Amino acid sequence: MRPFPSRRQALQQLAGLSTGLALPAFAQSDRRIVLGQSCATTGAAAQLGIQMNHGARLYFDALNAQGGVNGQAIELRLLDDGYEPERCKANTEQLIRDEVFALFGYVGTPTSLAALPLVNQHKVPFFGPFTGAQALREPFSRSVFHVRASYFDETALIVRQLTALGLKKIAVFRQNDSYGQAGLDGVQRALAAQNLQPQAIGTVERNSVDVAAAVQAIVPKAPDAVVQISAYKSCAAFIRAARKAGYAGNFYNVSFVGTQALADELGKDGRGVVISQVMPYPFSTTTAISREYLDAVKRSGGKTKPNYSSMEGYVAAKVFTEGLKRAGRNPSREALVAALEGLGRHDLGGFSVNFSGRDHVGSQFAELTMLTEDGNVKR
Repeated sequence: MRPFPSRRQALQQLAGLSTGLALPAFAQSDRRIVLGQSCATTGAAAQLGIQMNHGARLYFDALNAQGGVNGQAIELRLLDDGYEPERCKANTEQLIRDEVFALFGYVGTPTSLAALPLVNQHKVPFFGPFTGAQALREPFSRSVFHVRASYFDETALIVRQLTALGLKKIAVFRQNDSYGQAGLDGVQRALAAQNLQPQAIGTVERNSVDVAAAVQAIVPKAPDAVVQISAYKSCAAFIRAARKAGYAGNFYNVSFVGTQALADELGKDGRGVVISQVMPYPFSTTTAISREYLDAVKRSGGKTKPNYSSMEGYVAAKVFTEGLKRAGRNPSREALVAALEGLGRHDLGGFSVNFSGRDHVGSQFAELTMLTEDGNVKR
Protein backbone atom coordinates (compact mmCIF):
# COMPACT_ATOMS: atom_id res chain seq x y z
CA MET A 1 0.00 0.00 0.00
CA ARG A 2 1.28 3.43 -0.96
CA PRO A 3 1.74 5.72 2.08
CA PHE A 4 -0.33 8.92 2.26
CA PRO A 5 1.78 11.94 1.18
CA SER A 6 3.02 14.30 3.81
CA ARG A 7 1.44 17.76 4.02
CA ARG A 8 4.50 19.22 2.31
CA GLN A 9 4.33 16.64 -0.51
CA ALA A 10 0.63 17.32 -0.98
CA LEU A 11 1.23 21.05 -1.28
CA GLN A 12 4.01 20.43 -3.79
CA GLN A 13 1.69 18.23 -5.86
CA LEU A 14 -1.03 20.89 -5.79
CA ALA A 15 1.48 23.52 -6.85
CA GLY A 16 2.54 21.33 -9.74
CA LEU A 17 -1.06 20.83 -10.84
CA SER A 18 -1.79 24.56 -10.69
CA THR A 19 0.87 25.30 -13.27
CA GLY A 20 -1.21 23.39 -15.81
CA LEU A 21 -4.35 25.41 -15.14
CA ALA A 22 -5.33 28.29 -17.42
CA LEU A 23 -4.17 31.64 -16.11
CA PRO A 24 -6.19 34.82 -16.59
CA ALA A 25 -5.96 35.87 -20.23
CA PHE A 26 -4.40 39.21 -19.43
CA ALA A 27 -1.63 37.39 -17.55
CA GLN A 28 -0.81 34.97 -20.34
CA SER A 29 1.87 37.24 -21.72
CA ASP A 30 4.13 34.38 -22.78
CA ARG A 31 1.47 32.38 -24.59
CA ARG A 32 -1.74 34.00 -25.81
CA ILE A 33 -4.11 36.90 -25.60
CA VAL A 34 -7.72 35.70 -25.27
CA LEU A 35 -10.54 37.88 -26.61
CA GLY A 36 -14.23 37.23 -26.01
CA GLN A 37 -16.94 37.70 -28.62
CA SER A 38 -20.69 37.36 -28.12
CA CYS A 39 -22.83 37.48 -31.26
CA ALA A 40 -25.52 35.56 -33.10
CA THR A 41 -24.41 32.41 -34.88
CA THR A 42 -27.95 30.96 -34.88
CA GLY A 43 -31.34 32.51 -35.50
CA ALA A 44 -32.61 35.29 -37.75
CA ALA A 45 -29.42 37.39 -37.54
CA ALA A 46 -26.93 34.50 -37.65
CA GLN A 47 -25.11 35.55 -40.81
CA LEU A 48 -24.11 38.87 -39.26
CA GLY A 49 -22.28 37.19 -36.39
CA ILE A 50 -20.83 34.41 -38.52
CA GLN A 51 -19.45 36.82 -41.10
CA MET A 52 -18.09 39.28 -38.53
CA ASN A 53 -16.31 36.42 -36.75
CA HIS A 54 -14.93 34.95 -39.97
CA GLY A 55 -13.47 38.29 -41.02
CA ALA A 56 -11.72 38.75 -37.68
CA ARG A 57 -10.36 35.21 -37.80
CA LEU A 58 -8.98 35.80 -41.27
CA TYR A 59 -6.74 38.47 -39.80
CA PHE A 60 -5.92 36.83 -36.46
CA ASP A 61 -5.15 33.43 -38.03
CA ALA A 62 -2.69 35.00 -40.48
CA LEU A 63 -1.17 37.04 -37.66
CA ASN A 64 -0.74 33.97 -35.45
CA ALA A 65 0.86 32.04 -38.30
CA GLN A 66 3.55 34.74 -38.34
CA GLY A 67 4.17 34.54 -34.60
CA GLY A 68 1.33 36.69 -33.26
CA VAL A 69 2.04 39.95 -31.43
CA ASN A 70 5.33 40.01 -29.57
CA GLY A 71 5.30 36.21 -29.62
CA GLN A 72 1.73 35.99 -28.29
CA ALA A 73 -1.03 34.30 -30.28
CA ILE A 74 -4.48 35.90 -30.28
CA GLU A 75 -7.37 33.57 -29.49
CA LEU A 76 -10.91 34.70 -30.30
CA ARG A 77 -13.42 32.89 -28.09
CA LEU A 78 -16.94 32.95 -29.56
CA LEU A 79 -20.25 32.53 -27.71
CA ASP A 80 -23.63 32.50 -29.47
CA ASP A 81 -26.25 34.92 -28.14
CA GLY A 82 -28.90 34.47 -30.85
CA TYR A 83 -29.16 38.30 -31.06
CA GLU A 84 -30.93 38.33 -27.69
CA PRO A 85 -29.83 40.80 -24.98
CA GLU A 86 -30.22 38.50 -21.96
CA ARG A 87 -28.13 35.78 -23.59
CA CYS A 88 -25.50 38.35 -24.48
CA LYS A 89 -25.43 39.60 -20.91
CA ALA A 90 -24.95 36.03 -19.63
CA ASN A 91 -22.20 35.43 -22.19
CA THR A 92 -20.45 38.63 -21.15
CA GLU A 93 -20.61 37.65 -17.49
CA GLN A 94 -19.07 34.29 -18.40
CA LEU A 95 -16.29 35.85 -20.47
CA ILE A 96 -15.47 38.30 -17.70
CA ARG A 97 -15.38 35.43 -15.17
CA ASP A 98 -13.01 33.65 -17.56
CA GLU A 99 -10.86 36.80 -17.40
CA VAL A 100 -10.55 37.39 -21.13
CA PHE A 101 -8.21 40.25 -21.97
CA ALA A 102 -10.83 42.22 -23.93
CA LEU A 103 -14.27 41.93 -25.52
CA PHE A 104 -14.26 42.15 -29.30
CA GLY A 105 -16.65 42.33 -32.23
CA TYR A 106 -20.04 42.13 -30.52
CA VAL A 107 -22.89 42.29 -33.03
CA GLY A 108 -26.02 44.38 -32.49
CA THR A 109 -27.33 47.34 -30.54
CA PRO A 110 -29.60 45.63 -27.97
CA THR A 111 -26.96 42.99 -27.25
CA SER A 112 -24.10 45.47 -26.96
CA LEU A 113 -26.18 47.68 -24.68
CA ALA A 114 -26.86 44.67 -22.45
CA ALA A 115 -23.09 44.17 -22.12
CA LEU A 116 -22.22 47.85 -21.58
CA PRO A 117 -22.87 48.09 -17.80
CA LEU A 118 -20.60 45.07 -17.26
CA VAL A 119 -17.95 46.58 -19.50
CA ASN A 120 -17.95 49.79 -17.50
CA GLN A 121 -18.13 48.04 -14.14
CA HIS A 122 -15.15 45.77 -14.82
CA LYS A 123 -13.25 48.21 -17.07
CA VAL A 124 -12.83 45.60 -19.80
CA PRO A 125 -11.87 46.98 -23.24
CA PHE A 126 -14.88 46.64 -25.57
CA PHE A 127 -13.59 46.92 -29.10
CA GLY A 128 -15.24 47.22 -32.50
CA PRO A 129 -18.92 46.45 -31.83
CA PHE A 130 -20.97 46.00 -34.99
CA THR A 131 -23.46 48.79 -34.21
CA GLY A 132 -23.80 52.48 -34.97
CA ALA A 133 -26.08 53.33 -32.06
CA GLN A 134 -25.49 56.65 -30.34
CA ALA A 135 -26.19 55.09 -26.93
CA LEU A 136 -22.87 53.25 -27.22
CA ARG A 137 -21.08 56.48 -28.08
CA GLU A 138 -22.72 58.89 -25.64
CA PRO A 139 -22.06 59.17 -22.80
CA PHE A 140 -18.36 58.56 -23.44
CA SER A 141 -16.88 55.36 -22.02
CA ARG A 142 -13.13 54.98 -21.87
CA SER A 143 -13.48 51.22 -22.37
CA VAL A 144 -15.41 51.36 -25.67
CA PHE A 145 -13.81 51.84 -29.10
CA HIS A 146 -15.66 52.04 -32.44
CA VAL A 147 -14.15 51.49 -35.89
CA ARG A 148 -17.39 52.31 -37.77
CA ALA A 149 -19.47 55.39 -38.36
CA SER A 150 -22.72 55.94 -36.44
CA TYR A 151 -26.30 55.43 -37.55
CA PHE A 152 -26.62 59.21 -37.42
CA ASP A 153 -23.93 59.35 -40.13
CA GLU A 154 -25.64 56.70 -42.23
CA THR A 155 -29.19 58.02 -41.96
CA ALA A 156 -28.05 61.59 -42.62
CA LEU A 157 -26.44 60.38 -45.85
CA ILE A 158 -29.59 58.49 -46.87
CA VAL A 159 -31.88 61.45 -46.19
CA ARG A 160 -29.55 63.83 -48.06
CA GLN A 161 -29.57 61.51 -51.06
CA LEU A 162 -33.35 61.13 -51.09
CA THR A 163 -34.17 64.81 -50.64
CA ALA A 164 -31.56 65.79 -53.24
CA LEU A 165 -33.56 63.61 -55.66
CA GLY A 166 -36.75 65.40 -54.64
CA LEU A 167 -38.04 62.43 -52.62
CA LYS A 168 -39.36 63.90 -49.39
CA LYS A 169 -42.14 61.49 -48.41
CA ILE A 170 -39.99 59.11 -46.38
CA ALA A 171 -41.29 56.25 -44.21
CA VAL A 172 -39.40 54.13 -41.70
CA PHE A 173 -39.63 50.37 -41.19
CA ARG A 174 -37.85 49.58 -37.96
CA GLN A 175 -37.08 46.83 -35.51
CA ASN A 176 -39.00 47.35 -32.27
CA ASP A 177 -36.00 47.69 -29.96
CA SER A 178 -33.03 49.94 -29.24
CA TYR A 179 -31.50 49.32 -32.68
CA GLY A 180 -34.66 50.32 -34.49
CA GLN A 181 -35.07 53.33 -32.23
CA ALA A 182 -31.47 54.41 -32.88
CA GLY A 183 -32.08 54.32 -36.62
CA LEU A 184 -35.42 56.09 -36.33
CA ASP A 185 -33.77 58.80 -34.21
CA GLY A 186 -31.21 59.29 -36.97
CA VAL A 187 -33.83 59.57 -39.71
CA GLN A 188 -35.96 61.99 -37.68
CA ARG A 189 -32.91 64.09 -36.87
CA ALA A 190 -31.92 64.32 -40.53
CA LEU A 191 -35.49 65.08 -41.67
CA ALA A 192 -36.00 67.70 -38.98
CA ALA A 193 -33.01 69.63 -40.33
CA GLN A 194 -35.11 70.07 -43.49
CA ASN A 195 -38.38 70.71 -41.67
CA LEU A 196 -39.67 67.24 -42.55
CA GLN A 197 -40.85 64.23 -40.57
CA PRO A 198 -41.46 60.54 -41.38
CA GLN A 199 -44.48 59.91 -43.58
CA ALA A 200 -45.23 56.67 -41.69
CA ILE A 201 -43.56 54.27 -39.25
CA GLY A 202 -43.96 50.49 -39.13
CA THR A 203 -42.36 48.05 -36.70
CA VAL A 204 -41.29 44.41 -36.53
CA GLU A 205 -40.19 42.46 -33.48
CA ARG A 206 -36.55 41.41 -33.20
CA ASN A 207 -35.89 37.93 -34.68
CA SER A 208 -39.34 37.95 -36.35
CA VAL A 209 -40.49 38.19 -39.97
CA ASP A 210 -44.11 39.07 -39.13
CA VAL A 211 -44.28 42.28 -41.15
CA ALA A 212 -48.00 42.41 -41.95
CA ALA A 213 -48.76 45.26 -39.54
CA ALA A 214 -45.79 47.27 -40.81
CA VAL A 215 -46.92 46.85 -44.42
CA GLN A 216 -50.40 48.04 -43.44
CA ALA A 217 -48.96 51.06 -41.63
CA ILE A 218 -46.67 52.14 -44.47
CA VAL A 219 -47.88 51.07 -47.92
CA PRO A 220 -51.24 52.95 -47.92
CA LYS A 221 -49.34 56.21 -47.26
CA ALA A 222 -47.49 55.75 -50.59
CA PRO A 223 -44.12 57.11 -49.45
CA ASP A 224 -41.41 57.87 -51.99
CA ALA A 225 -38.97 55.68 -50.06
CA VAL A 226 -38.80 53.42 -47.01
CA VAL A 227 -35.73 53.53 -44.80
CA GLN A 228 -35.30 50.13 -43.16
CA ILE A 229 -33.71 49.71 -39.74
CA SER A 230 -33.80 45.99 -39.08
CA ALA A 231 -31.88 42.77 -39.79
CA TYR A 232 -31.80 41.04 -43.16
CA LYS A 233 -34.59 38.48 -42.80
CA SER A 234 -37.24 40.95 -41.66
CA CYS A 235 -36.11 43.56 -44.20
CA ALA A 236 -36.34 41.02 -47.00
CA ALA A 237 -39.77 39.93 -45.78
CA PHE A 238 -40.98 43.54 -45.72
CA ILE A 239 -39.66 44.30 -49.21
CA ARG A 240 -41.44 41.29 -50.68
CA ALA A 241 -44.68 41.91 -48.79
CA ALA A 242 -44.73 45.62 -49.61
CA ARG A 243 -44.20 44.96 -53.30
CA LYS A 244 -46.90 42.30 -53.25
CA ALA A 245 -49.20 44.92 -51.71
CA GLY A 246 -48.50 47.23 -54.64
CA TYR A 247 -45.72 49.45 -53.32
CA ALA A 248 -43.44 50.68 -56.12
CA GLY A 249 -41.14 53.03 -54.21
CA ASN A 250 -37.54 52.77 -53.08
CA PHE A 251 -35.97 50.81 -50.23
CA TYR A 252 -32.96 52.09 -48.29
CA ASN A 253 -31.11 50.20 -45.55
CA VAL A 254 -28.37 50.98 -43.06
CA SER A 255 -25.26 48.80 -42.97
CA PHE A 256 -26.35 46.58 -40.07
CA VAL A 257 -28.87 44.89 -42.34
CA GLY A 258 -26.02 42.69 -43.59
CA THR A 259 -25.49 43.39 -47.28
CA GLN A 260 -24.56 39.89 -48.42
CA ALA A 261 -27.17 38.29 -46.20
CA LEU A 262 -29.88 40.59 -47.59
CA ALA A 263 -28.75 39.93 -51.16
CA ASP A 264 -28.90 36.18 -50.51
CA GLU A 265 -32.38 36.46 -48.99
CA LEU A 266 -33.79 38.55 -51.83
CA GLY A 267 -32.09 37.07 -54.89
CA LYS A 268 -33.44 38.82 -58.00
CA ASP A 269 -35.86 40.77 -55.81
CA GLY A 270 -32.89 42.71 -54.45
CA ARG A 271 -32.48 44.76 -57.61
CA GLY A 272 -32.34 48.48 -56.79
CA VAL A 273 -32.29 48.12 -53.00
CA VAL A 274 -29.89 50.71 -51.56
CA ILE A 275 -27.65 50.08 -48.54
CA SER A 276 -25.41 52.56 -46.75
CA GLN A 277 -21.93 51.22 -45.95
CA VAL A 278 -19.36 52.15 -43.32
CA MET A 279 -16.50 49.92 -44.46
CA PRO A 280 -14.23 49.92 -47.53
CA TYR A 281 -15.66 48.30 -50.68
CA PRO A 282 -14.66 44.63 -50.26
CA PHE A 283 -15.07 43.41 -53.83
CA SER A 284 -12.23 45.12 -55.72
CA THR A 285 -8.54 45.87 -55.33
CA THR A 286 -8.85 49.64 -55.60
CA THR A 287 -7.56 50.21 -52.04
CA ALA A 288 -4.69 48.59 -50.17
CA ILE A 289 -6.94 47.37 -47.35
CA SER A 290 -9.31 45.75 -49.85
CA ARG A 291 -6.42 44.02 -51.62
CA GLU A 292 -5.11 42.74 -48.31
CA TYR A 293 -8.57 41.51 -47.30
CA LEU A 294 -9.20 39.78 -50.63
CA ASP A 295 -5.80 38.08 -50.43
CA ALA A 296 -6.73 36.80 -46.97
CA VAL A 297 -10.07 35.51 -48.28
CA LYS A 298 -8.28 33.73 -51.12
CA ARG A 299 -5.75 32.14 -48.76
CA SER A 300 -8.59 30.86 -46.57
CA GLY A 301 -9.48 28.36 -49.27
CA GLY A 302 -12.94 29.63 -50.08
CA LYS A 303 -14.36 29.31 -46.56
CA THR A 304 -15.35 32.99 -46.57
CA LYS A 305 -16.93 34.97 -49.39
CA PRO A 306 -15.96 38.64 -49.61
CA ASN A 307 -18.66 40.76 -47.98
CA TYR A 308 -19.03 43.92 -45.91
CA SER A 309 -19.69 42.16 -42.60
CA SER A 310 -16.54 40.06 -42.74
CA MET A 311 -14.59 43.11 -43.96
CA GLU A 312 -15.72 44.85 -40.77
CA GLY A 313 -14.40 41.98 -38.68
CA TYR A 314 -11.11 42.10 -40.58
CA VAL A 315 -10.72 45.86 -40.16
CA ALA A 316 -11.58 45.68 -36.45
CA ALA A 317 -9.01 42.91 -35.92
CA LYS A 318 -6.34 44.88 -37.75
CA VAL A 319 -6.91 48.06 -35.74
CA PHE A 320 -7.07 46.14 -32.46
CA THR A 321 -3.77 44.46 -33.27
CA GLU A 322 -2.10 47.80 -33.92
CA GLY A 323 -3.14 48.93 -30.46
CA LEU A 324 -1.92 45.67 -28.95
CA LYS A 325 1.47 46.03 -30.62
CA ARG A 326 1.87 49.47 -29.08
CA ALA A 327 0.76 48.27 -25.64
CA GLY A 328 4.09 46.51 -25.00
CA ARG A 329 5.36 42.98 -24.56
CA ASN A 330 3.28 42.24 -21.44
CA PRO A 331 0.18 44.34 -22.05
CA SER A 332 -2.40 45.23 -19.45
CA ARG A 333 -5.91 46.37 -20.26
CA GLU A 334 -4.98 49.91 -19.28
CA ALA A 335 -1.93 49.79 -21.54
CA LEU A 336 -4.12 48.68 -24.45
CA VAL A 337 -6.61 51.51 -23.90
CA ALA A 338 -3.79 54.06 -23.67
CA ALA A 339 -2.16 52.66 -26.81
CA LEU A 340 -5.40 52.85 -28.78
CA GLU A 341 -5.98 56.42 -27.61
CA GLY A 342 -2.47 57.23 -28.81
CA LEU A 343 -3.08 55.94 -32.33
CA GLY A 344 -4.31 59.30 -33.58
CA ARG A 345 -5.13 59.09 -37.27
CA HIS A 346 -4.18 55.62 -38.46
CA ASP A 347 -4.41 54.75 -42.17
CA LEU A 348 -5.06 51.08 -42.95
CA GLY A 349 -4.61 51.66 -46.67
CA GLY A 350 -7.58 53.55 -48.04
CA PHE A 351 -9.55 53.53 -44.79
CA SER A 352 -8.57 55.48 -41.69
CA VAL A 353 -9.51 55.50 -38.03
CA ASN A 354 -8.78 58.32 -35.63
CA PHE A 355 -8.75 57.79 -31.86
CA SER A 356 -7.80 60.12 -29.04
CA GLY A 357 -8.22 60.34 -25.30
CA ARG A 358 -11.48 62.23 -25.78
CA ASP A 359 -12.88 60.48 -28.85
CA HIS A 360 -13.17 56.71 -29.37
CA VAL A 361 -15.34 56.88 -32.52
CA GLY A 362 -12.74 56.05 -35.12
CA SER A 363 -14.62 56.80 -38.34
CA GLN A 364 -17.44 58.80 -39.88
CA PHE A 365 -17.04 57.25 -43.33
CA ALA A 366 -20.31 56.32 -45.06
CA GLU A 367 -21.29 55.75 -48.69
CA LEU A 368 -24.23 54.29 -50.60
CA THR A 369 -24.33 51.05 -52.58
CA MET A 370 -27.03 49.25 -54.54
CA LEU A 371 -27.93 45.58 -54.98
CA THR A 372 -28.20 44.16 -58.49
CA GLU A 373 -30.54 41.40 -59.60
CA ASP A 374 -27.63 38.95 -59.81
CA GLY A 375 -26.81 39.45 -56.15
CA ASN A 376 -23.84 41.76 -56.59
CA VAL A 377 -23.21 45.12 -54.95
CA LYS A 378 -22.37 48.23 -56.96
CA ARG A 379 -21.24 51.64 -55.76
